Amino acid sequence: MRAEAQAHVDQINAALALLRRFLDWDRALRRLDELNSRVEDPTLWNDAKAAQEVMRERRRLDEAIGATNAISKELADTIELMEMAEAEGDEALVDDAVASLAALAERAEKDKVTALLAGEADGNDTYVEINSGAGGTESNDWAGMLQRMYSRWAERHGMKVELVDYHAGEQAGIKSATLLVKGENAYGYAKTESGVHRLVRISPYDSSARRHTSFASVWVYPVIDDNIEVEYNESDLRIDTYRASGAGGQHINTTDSAVRITHIPTGIVVQCQNQRSQHKNKAEAYNQLRARLYELELQKREAEANATAASKTDIGWGHQIRSYVLQPYQLVKDLRTGVTSTAPSDVLDGDLDRFMAAALSQRVTGEKVEVEDVD
Repeated sequence: MRAEAQAHVDQINAALALLRRFLDWDRALRRLDELNSRVEDPTLWNDAKAAQEVMRERRRLDEAIGATNAISKELADTIELMEMAEAEGDEALVDDAVASLAALAERAEKDKVTALLAGEADGNDTYVEINSGAGGTESNDWAGMLQRMYSRWAERHGMKVELVDYHAGEQAGIKSATLLVKGENAYGYAKTESGVHRLVRISPYDSSARRHTSFASVWVYPVIDDNIEVEYNESDLRIDTYRASGAGGQHINTTDSAVRITHIPTGIVVQCQNQRSQHKNKAEAYNQLRARLYELELQKREAEANATAASKTDIGWGHQIRSYVLQPYQLVKDLRTGVTSTAPSDVLDGDLDRFMAAALSQRVTGEKVEVEDVD
């Protein structure tokens, strides 16, 4: 078998192995049989809500298992065809088989990522909160670059982006901003971006053209729908109002319409100023609070589930997840997965899919995936 074909086969087999591991294959097959039996029970729809949950779980499992089986069969058929073509010396048919394997590998990767987006809130819209680190103008500019990067990523996927909260830097960029990203699986993809992002470059604000390192943090949490209950006590909240900031002109707000809510037990702070109405800003801030509390609970669950693996991780970089180096060389490296890109301009323009896919996979395997971009 040609080396190119073998590489595609290895990629497909790796994706299939991850899918089966994620699904807990034997358990998934048994569970699908159970759900199929329940669907045939005429009393199922006596409880419409429970029936809908059963149908959703059944559809998800059926699609994931069906896609995995289909790829497995197509892989076996294509390998058999290639071996026959090689035995007969039919190079044209071998070329066709290699092309089929390449297409199948691409499909397997997409199906793998789709299957990994099976969390309770993965399909929901999401908030992306960006805060500049210490460093004044440099860090503010870096935070502004990240705001643009996530906006461009969302646009590439046909998602809509709304600016919920915004605090401009004194000279450039932003001190902080909160984006609301609306689209299918927005949270499922973006949740892997939470952490500290590091930029190394020649500063455009330094007259001596020295190299600077800047930091900004990203926090991602899902929009919570009515199907997810989040409990908190009103007595634990402190609600403040203030005058919204803006770019001037028609954006200047002359009333205290902006709202900030602090959840005292956890220290979580959310704020909204994008509406002129204090009532609407307060409602949006409550939505953010529910989302942040829910994300906190998800983190607790994941920490408990991965306590053993977490004890083995390198904590030397703290919560830093990715470095973007623009000088002296061009490189973006994800410190969790090992995935790299030598085209940082593309990454900063929203080309984040490979990083997100690798991080999603790592949540299942707990292993680094060394993938280098040589475009």
